[in-house]
Amino acid sequence: MLLRLQLLAPLPTVEYVQTPGEFVSGQVRSVREKVDQLAETVAAEAQQVSAVRSQVGEYIREQRSAARVSLRELARTAGVSNPYLSQVERGLRKPSAEILAAIARGLKISAESLYEQAGILDRRAGNPDTVAAIRSDEHLSERHRAVLLELYETYVREHAAARGTAAADAPGTTQDHSAGEPPAPHPSKESA
Repeated sequence: MLLRLQLLAPLPTVEYVQTPGEFVSGQVRSVREKVDQLAETVAAEAQQVSAVRSQVGEYIREQRSAARVSLRELARTAGVSNPYLSQVERGLRKPSAEILAAIARGLKISAESLYEQAGILDRRAGNPDTVAAIRSDEHLSERHRAVLLELYETYVREHAAARGTAAADAPGTTQDHSAGEPPAPHPSKESA
């Protein structure tokens, strides 16, 4: 009988203790996972930076072509080397704000437009061609350009808001209620 009770008694629990090698392997695995996550994040951000670089470079090239300025001429007026400017245009280099300002002066355009292309400033609302025309008008001072751009953005936002409100207020069908005629009753209200 005593033997039978001992068999029914719960077995003692055995705690598993990690060896130092297992502990280190687990830590290494955890660090590798974190490094892989960070590497993916860095790669995604690098792609975004590369896209911005090529975008600003293409914009500079387009503006230079439109102004009929050679690469060498723009490099000289901006105070940078030919190879450096070429690399900027091809998206291989990301220019600083100071270099962008010098390039803008060389192209006789607003530095703000280059800053937007480079992601330094937020884009303005409205038609990009209108914004570019205001910025490139040599007859306006920087202050006048800023005021005009602010007014233009305000009008664009108000127009968009008015269109949104008009669309929300418009019924499913449009009816003309001229000459003081009351609107036709709604079908669901007639049966009530």
